[in-house]
Amino acid sequence: MKTLSARDAKNRFGEFLDMARREPVLVTKNDRPVGVFLSIEDAAETLVPDRFMDPEPGYETWLAEKVGATLADVESGKARLHDHDTAMKELAARIAALRTKT
Repeated sequence: MKTLSARDAKNRFGEFLDMARREPVLVTKNDRPVGVFLSIEDAAETLVPDRFMDPEPGYETWLAEKVGATLADVESGKARLHDHDTAMKELAARIAALRTKT
């Protein structure tokens, strides 16, 4: 993780933004950490959206229905659970297939 003083972040703001697009940047003031600057892409992979961004209307209901339906399918034997490694491989394959379609 790169470190930048608040003064340098202010004076080199364009470079600061470019740095943050590559990796999180620790910002210090008086040699003490005061914050971490993340790109929007990195922030999307954290809890930031859950904590600070409003979910789309109906998302919680949709999610509860999807999870409930999946659990019911597992309980009835219609679907089965996969271990983490298998699930991640299948997800990666689905994403790769979607990327080749676009």
